[in-house]
Amino acid sequence: MKRLVYVAKLRWRIERDYQDLKEEIGLDHFEGRSWRGFHHHATLCAVAHGFLAIRRALFPPEQNALDAA
Repeated sequence: MKRLVYVAKLRWRIERDYQDLKEEIGLDHFEGRSWRGFHHHATLCAVAHGFLAIRRALFPPEQNALDAA
């Protein structure tokens, strides 16, 4: 049962990351025709997503910046 709950939560995390990649990074904006081009685009999106995740973890947004937006 614990393993089932773990896998279910893992799937939710993966779906959330995929949604963030599409919305924030632009994973779904690729309009090329080659596998190589898509692979490069997906790789750069994954690197950008990783960079932003690390940046958010190290430097959380300030409360004042959130209130102004």
